[in-house]
Amino acid sequence: MLKTFIMIVAVLALATAVKAQETKNAEAKTTGILHPEMTVAQDGGSYQKPAGTLGEKPENKWSATTNATAVAGKPNLGKTVTLTGEIIDLSCYLQLGKHGEKHVACGKKCLINGQPIGLLDKDGGVYMLMEEEHDPRRDGQVAGFRKAAIEHFGQIMQVSGTEAKVKGYHAVYVQGFVNK
Repeated sequence: MLKTFIMIVAVLALATAVKAQETKNAEAKTTGILHPEMTVAQDGGSYQKPAGTLGEKPENKWSATTNATAVAGKPNLGKTVTLTGEIIDLSCYLQLGKHGEKHVACGKKCLINGQPIGLLDKDGGVYMLMEEEHDPRRDGQVAGFRKAAIEHFGQIMQVSGTEAKVKGYHAVYVQGFVNK
């Protein structure tokens, strides 16, 4: 009876250790850049020397239309940021880990067809990118931003805007692309 009890405890301990290792391995796969072997083209910029810039450094965290349409006139907290990262298609990156030069043709198609635009920083941080100005964004008056993101897809760019965070989800709202 004692041998059976010791055997059961040993099996449970082993199962717990195996499960803990599997969890640790799964977490390790989600830190840093997924598939770092998928790199940007040689002329796609670097984290030290980006290929270009997207957005204007905002004077205020939020534009007038964002403030005016916020609940009780108070948008969520945000902070102005300038980040450097690769322009990615969030759908393929989060689902498959795809990015870099080899993913440019697919990623551009995804962005052309409305998939969300993202920014991948050097540490594997992922940010959703979108136009900041609320009413123009809502009314389809900011086509220039998507076009610029598509043109620079798979390149490392410097992006300025307002970062907002909600429960671990990060977005950067980029100003300066309202149709004129």
